[in-house]
Amino acid sequence: MLDLTGNTPILKLTRFDTGGSELFLKLEHQNPGGSISDRGAQSMIAAGESDGRIVPGHSLVEASTGNMGLSLALLAADKGYPLVLVVPDNVNRDQILHIRALGAEVRLARADVDHGHADYFINIAKRLANELPHSYYLNQYANPANPLAHELGTGPEIWEQMQQNMDAFVSAAGSGATLSGCARFFRTVAPDIEIVLADPEGSVFAAAVDGSGNVAQSASSLIDHVGGHSIPGNFDPTLIDSAHTVSDMEVFSALRQLLRQEGVLGGISTGVNLAAALKYCALQT
Repeated sequence: MLDLTGNTPILKLTRFDTGGSELFLKLEHQNPGGSISDRGAQSMIAAGESDGRIVPGHSLVEASTGNMGLSLALLAADKGYPLVLVVPDNVNRDQILHIRALGAEVRLARADVDHGHADYFINIAKRLANELPHSYYLNQYANPANPLAHELGTGPEIWEQMQQNMDAFVSAAGSGATLSGCARFFRTVAPDIEIVLADPEGSVFAAAVDGSGNVAQSASSLIDHVGGHSIPGNFDPTLIDSAHTVSDMEVFSALRQLLRQEGVLGGISTGVNLAAALKYCALQT
């Protein structure tokens, strides 16, 4: 089943108002774990095995807000690695049950603290990796194998499927791996492609791109695994040309329209991507 990761289809949207632009979606929900995180999970584990940091008998430790945790749980079950995931306590309950059903241990962390607090989910995962014997912290937020999966896989796939004809690439960021990895690929084959960040209100990522330092005061209350309050190592703002900030209302409106008019059931990151892409299209002449 894991061999089915990648080579996901491209869908042209036909029932949205995109002005004079054409808008396409990469349907990453068709990966085995249901998200683009399958690519990074496989890449990080393969890199750890290759350099000897992950060997039979070792445990894997990671901090996740959902999708990466599920991808890693699927891989860990297949390869026989014990997996400990630290997730904020506001993560979707069904996703936690799914991860546990795959055999991973899930530890809940407080969602009401930021990256400087000892109880922040990433800080707990780092401590666990130091405390648990024979364990390895995958660190999706700074592991170079994560964006490499998109530089070598996702980006080239999109370029081929688009017949080497595209003007912009729009992506939200969590760890920053998808956006940075794809951007590095596009910079090598077509430097004129505009790299566009999709960011929810309250995230600091867009401010890091435009250099203003201004973060929207009305932070999102529903989008909890896209954007962030600190810049992860895998997020490279120098690769990004522009950013569009979107509200909860814009995200969920885009998702409802996507389902009703195009028949695609998307998740939160899809809604952020789509809402920002529609803003980008509206500005084109």
